[in-house]
Amino acid sequence: MEAFSDMKAPAFVLDAHEVDACLKKMIKADAGNTRADRQTRSYYKEADYALLWVDRMGVDERADSLLAWLQLLNEIGMSEQAFGVDEIEQDLKRIRTLDLNEGKNSMSQVAARLDYRLTKACLRYCYGQRFGFINPHHVFNNLDAEKTDSVKGVIKYRGLYDVKMDMPSKDYAAKVFRKIRNDSIAAYLREIQPNNRFYGQLKKMLESAPTADQRKRIMVNMERCRWRSHQPMVETGRRIFVNIPAYHLYAYSDEDQLDMRVVCGNKKTKTPILSSYIEWMEINPQWVIPMSIIENDVARKAGDSSYFARNRYHIYERTTNKEMPIRSVTKQMLLSGNYRVAQEGGEGNSLGRIVFRFKNNFSVFLHDTSNPGAFERQSRDVSHGCVRVSKPFDLAQFVLDNPDEWLVDRMRIAMGIPAETIQGIDYERDHPETAERNKLIGYVPVKPHVPIYIIYYTLWLDASGMLQTWPDVYGYDEVIWDNLKSYL
Repeated sequence: MEAFSDMKAPAFVLDAHEVDACLKKMIKADAGNTRADRQTRSYYKEADYALLWVDRMGVDERADSLLAWLQLLNEIGMSEQAFGVDEIEQDLKRIRTLDLNEGKNSMSQVAARLDYRLTKACLRYCYGQRFGFINPHHVFNNLDAEKTDSVKGVIKYRGLYDVKMDMPSKDYAAKVFRKIRNDSIAAYLREIQPNNRFYGQLKKMLESAPTADQRKRIMVNMERCRWRSHQPMVETGRRIFVNIPAYHLYAYSDEDQLDMRVVCGNKKTKTPILSSYIEWMEINPQWVIPMSIIENDVARKAGDSSYFARNRYHIYERTTNKEMPIRSVTKQMLLSGNYRVAQEGGEGNSLGRIVFRFKNNFSVFLHDTSNPGAFERQSRDVSHGCVRVSKPFDLAQFVLDNPDEWLVDRMRIAMGIPAETIQGIDYERDHPETAERNKLIGYVPVKPHVPIYIIYYTLWLDASGMLQTWPDVYGYDEVIWDNLKSYL
């Protein structure tokens, strides 16, 4: 012990009180506002906290495992400075080479700084790579005001994002702390890396992106790939993708593929991002007019029988489903919400001849249209949120699993398309009335249900598999970028 007595210098002593005082100063000086930052401060404020990375033996390979990933941050476009990599490296070197003094670089000061920064960097990295550096539910569903009050301000925001996805639980930080304590953090850091194939492709592109704008576009699309959906994008079987910036639908199966132009919501009534399953189709559907359209367009025509007749609109009392005489319904009654306005199905209906139904929280669906001219436009953002498809009958055939010929021909006849089977041709001959043909078939189940993904990627594969760049039509790239800035 005498041989080591000269090492018992004040600079080398790990003093609990000095460590705690240093940590309290770091907490007070830390203005970071990410969830990881708040969780770090919260941990070191606890009365019974313990250092996670530093002990009386020094710092082991757990810190090196984390540092190895942090030193690759530039590969995903993130800044080492935002994770405090330089400071971690410097203090790690000091503590391992005993480059210490009795001032700001005493053992207690270095140990406190190193433990705090390693914890903060680890949480920032784990939250980001496992769940995404931003929360799309919070960001997008608090973006567009739907209802405002002159006193209260925004009362309600429009829903724009409805993808069920992995979210960090309240005790996620505690889980990461257990990984650190149990020496399993190295394995966990490998486990949380996004394994999305498209993410890997974008990451490789980032290496050689020549301009700042291209790097930015790649990085925001990489962030989208980090959001882990409970309905992951399948690569086999029937599946349908609608990419909003491309105004395009892509349908794939193991044997075939289909693509078509689509019309999406305008900037005031954006088409929401969602994932679901197409469960059924309706031929010649009735269109129940959304309240927003009643408020903006229909209500001012209250009592105008010619307007309602011309558009084939009918008014029903919601509680009894009783049809109301047009002249008896006032503007105030329409705006009360106690009445629904619906358009007859058939030719000229705003939904067209067919609608593809899937569960979602926005009453959004795919449908035909009575205004096909919109598909010729370059910028096709003219709907109230639903997606209009340019090849509705082709899509109807695609989603059905080995349908019999008579089912397909009944759909043709009801949609006003000439029959192709002998049975269908005979039916058309015997039933020349349009109204009777329209009612030949209505509800068509889709079994098995077909996954549908309404996505928003400004870098995405086209029908031929080539990566294409699409305009940021809703400005979402800028929104994501602004929220990523604390990591850049």
